[in-house]
Amino acid sequence: MNKNLIQDTQALINASQTTRRDFMKVASLGGLGYALAASPVMAQAIKTDFVGLQCSDETIAYGDSKLPIYVAKPENAKGPLPVMIVVSEIFGVHEYIADVARRFAKLGYLAIAPEFFYRAGNPQQMGNMAQIMSDIVAKTPDQQVMQDVTETIKWAKSNGGNPAKVGINGFCWGGRIVWLACEQVAGINAGVAWYGRLTGDKSPNFPNHPVDLVKQLRAPVLGLYGAKDAGIPVSSLSAMQHELHQLKNKPAAQQSEFILYSQAGHAFHADYRATYIPAAAKDGWDKATEWLKSKGV
Repeated sequence: MNKNLIQDTQALINASQTTRRDFMKVASLGGLGYALAASPVMAQAIKTDFVGLQCSDETIAYGDSKLPIYVAKPENAKGPLPVMIVVSEIFGVHEYIADVARRFAKLGYLAIAPEFFYRAGNPQQMGNMAQIMSDIVAKTPDQQVMQDVTETIKWAKSNGGNPAKVGINGFCWGGRIVWLACEQVAGINAGVAWYGRLTGDKSPNFPNHPVDLVKQLRAPVLGLYGAKDAGIPVSSLSAMQHELHQLKNKPAAQQSEFILYSQAGHAFHADYRATYIPAAAKDGWDKATEWLKSKGV
């Protein structure tokens, strides 16, 4: 990222009237910036270039909603592309998520990263995770997110996406959303959930968790987890696996898999953070992309 781009990004972050579209304009220049609460950003952060890609910010308008999305796809693509919905952590669509979208685009996907939090505010401007959880995540209902996922799939089908090849990939908060979407949203072929919570406290905005809706599973999920994750006990993975194994006549449940990395904790794929475990992240990415191919995505 050059000096001018860094200055432009910081100016947008500091501006009192910053909008989501302002942030996305920076993305088109070559970098979106990282969420403040995720700092310090580590030098190891992977930077996927834009060569051979077409990247843009778009809006999905439906009802009273105007859902911002970051889109990355192969340049001059011919024919419908397989679709990958990239779901962020609690930090929203910052540079790491945009970079992951570009990684999928390099593999030939129409990659779409929706800014699910836009109605509650911009988590990228908040300085700590507790504030993001209380002011942003807690005010973003699962039901609304599921509707946004549904509308994203519709948009993809009308904008060069292959309706028969739809995947969803998410991290942390996004990993939980992957499970819920594969349980509740039609049109998804397979999902990859990176350290997404399976159980938890319930509230009006979060009436169910993945383990509660496992009998509704529509699409198989590959779960990638760290054995040292203090927030997601291995016992919750075992409980989910048990429920999946009970559904003998449900292909999506029988095809779902878990991979547990013994030396990894939470956010081990987040290459811009100190939690990054390169070996586990690479192995997880390789297994995820091969698994998606095996599921026809």
